[in-house]
Amino acid sequence: MNTLPPTDRQLIDFVLDEAALLDEQRWGDWLALFTEDGRYWMPLAHGQTDPLLHASLLYEDRLLLQVRIERLRGARTFSQQPASRCHHLLQTPRVTARDDAAGTYTCRTAFHYIETRQDEQTLYAGWASHELVWLGNGQGDGALRMRLKRVDLVNCDAAFGNMQLFM
Repeated sequence: MNTLPPTDRQLIDFVLDEAALLDEQRWGDWLALFTEDGRYWMPLAHGQTDPLLHASLLYEDRLLLQVRIERLRGARTFSQQPASRCHHLLQTPRVTARDDAAGTYTCRTAFHYIETRQDEQTLYAGWASHELVWLGNGQGDGALRMRLKRVDLVNCDAAFGNMQLFM
């Protein structure tokens, strides 16, 4: 078990690997990256600070994420026949906060995300923020986990069609 705090390179690699899991549709492996109290949040307004007192595009805990994953895997999910696909194009993530004593870290990444199904392709652009927790120092397996993935879309206040996958 590694008890040293993660390096900036490890934090950056975590973010890049997380996007690759989504592009490869490895939903179970992606969900395993979240802490038990982890959240996936997509605000509805620029600069939104509270997901509970303000409407959001998405605000999901692990249970809701698991439900969405089961829907994506379902043989009777006709909206996914054929299945949607996605691709993340990321700038190099920046480590914007680190607290080695608490084992908490934040990364921010500008992205372009494409979701496609049949003849339809949709492009989204924005920034992803990852609040990461280091499960080292006797607290766990010496691995990083996401406590929060926040996706801020450039046009978060626009009218959207159905977003089928995870950004």
